[in-house]
Amino acid sequence: MGTETKPDGRPAGRAQTLRMQGLVNVLMRTALSTPGMAKGIGRRMILLYVVGRNTGKRYAIPVAYMEYEGKVLLGTQFPWVRNLRTGERIEVRYKRKVRTAEVEVVEEEDRVVELFEIMCRDNHAFAKFHNIDVDGKGEPDPAAVREAYRLGARAILLTPTR
Repeated sequence: MGTETKPDGRPAGRAQTLRMQGLVNVLMRTALSTPGMAKGIGRRMILLYVVGRNTGKRYAIPVAYMEYEGKVLLGTQFPWVRNLRTGERIEVRYKRKVRTAEVEVVEEEDRVVELFEIMCRDNHAFAKFHNIDVDGKGEPDPAAVREAYRLGARAILLTPTR
């Protein structure tokens, strides 16, 4: 398993971008910001307001999350994660409200792998998005999770204000 190429041409552990990812992101941002709609999808999605380090531009990034040990856990392989720094605060739209949240970026391989495995077990759509197979018992392919790390995966823990 692990690092082989899947039928869609992506290697195991490589996050996907959809053909119309920009449109999907616009729709998700709108849905997460609209009362009524946000209630349903807000159970698995959060909006991060990330400021670009070089551009200073503010980006609203929809991303899957789960609650974990009193924090909000999310993971990504995409370059926007480089704009986050441990100990800094960002704005998030979480549970239909804009709040601030303290950021912890997890970069150490074994811890990222552990947290990605937890997210894959909890949310099989997250695993599929990252091209990580989940077996019949709900366990993610460990080689694919390691490959996701090698390809840039990082875990982020947020502590939002209430």
